[in-house]
Amino acid sequence: MSPSLPGPRRAPARGRRAFAATWWGQAWVAALEDSTLDAGRLSRGRTYARKGMVGPVTIAPGQVKAAVQGSRPRPYRSSVHLPVLTDTRWDTLLDTIAARAGHLAALLDGEMPAELVDDARRAGVPLLPQPTELDPDCSCPDWGYPCKHAAALCYAIAATIDADPFVLFALRGRSREEVLTQLRARRTAAQETAAPPAPTGIPAAAAYAHWAEHTARLPEPPAPAGHATALPVAPPSGTGLATTDLERLMTDTAARAARILAGDTAGLHLTQHQDAVRIAASSPGPEWFHHLIQNTGTKPTAFARLTRAWRHGGPTGLTVAEQPHTPDPAMMTAARTALTAALTEMATTPVPLRAWRNRLTLTDHGIQLRLGPDARWYPCLQDDGEWWPAAPADADPVAALTAVWQQTGT
Repeated sequence: MSPSLPGPRRAPARGRRAFAATWWGQAWVAALEDSTLDAGRLSRGRTYARKGMVGPVTIAPGQVKAAVQGSRPRPYRSSVHLPVLTDTRWDTLLDTIAARAGHLAALLDGEMPAELVDDARRAGVPLLPQPTELDPDCSCPDWGYPCKHAAALCYAIAATIDADPFVLFALRGRSREEVLTQLRARRTAAQETAAPPAPTGIPAAAAYAHWAEHTARLPEPPAPAGHATALPVAPPSGTGLATTDLERLMTDTAARAARILAGDTAGLHLTQHQDAVRIAASSPGPEWFHHLIQNTGTKPTAFARLTRAWRHGGPTGLTVAEQPHTPDPAMMTAARTALTAALTEMATTPVPLRAWRNRLTLTDHGIQLRLGPDARWYPCLQDDGEWWPAAPADADPVAALTAVWQQTGT
């Protein structure tokens, strides 16, 4: 299934969680640690793994094995077995991956989507190991289950699972190449059985032009006033509302209605939280800003970041600030190539560029570019450990980078 992996392997840091950085790698470690109550052998296994006593690791369907050096001169033959999936369960798992385009994109980007694992589990397919599924074996005389050598092997392989989630598929019985081949076959079959295209009709532009010629036009809306008409009476006592508050809301409502009549419908489906950010972005004053923070239950700094995101990108900017997503890998690769080329001219020394989902980060310069659902790049700058929207979005990642490059003083 897979050739021997480079070894020996060392953990990057100390502690139980040092062997796995991702949630799926930590799930592998948790399955090991939940399979036994022998904390002493687990502790010895972690020590063996840290000291590099686990030799080159070989992954095959249903097992991972390696030579582990113990107290004797000759290393022991250790392995850990995991049940492979039946053909029926593999069909279910592949159908689950194919059902969402984002699943495969995330896997190819080196991530195991939590939604994929949840969907597979609901369909009755255990992709991540359960504590009862791990079956250790070792040539040593230790009667522990697992012994410290098999435990060391489990800890050592966690970093490999971190880096390549397809290792979990291999342990369940099928290699990366087999999985990708079968997913491509499903996509081809789906395209061949797709419904035939609908009959050609009248172009939408021509249909609209015909309708517009025979329909009475609505009168042009009046230009919104600078402020709403004053209320004829004061708000009821005890409501906490001031006359100026209601007048401001009336002005805001009139301005929104004018934008909708002009064809701007972006604000029609805002949540209460998003609408509060929209109002704050219009600079209503510190008192309103304070009340909006209180009524949304958002931390002041987080609310201020979202307000700036709205000012730079409206509803889409707010989505980009709050929700990471997994975009088309081709778009991320093209952007990374373009940025790497531009950075060779912009900087005097090489600039590391780290990619994660829809984000490209220049860690040493405190700059991050986020790809939005509108295929535009939203630049951010780091301040006190948080990423703040810093400029309007641009379809060109290099232009988005240039917009904030000088702000960092580089």
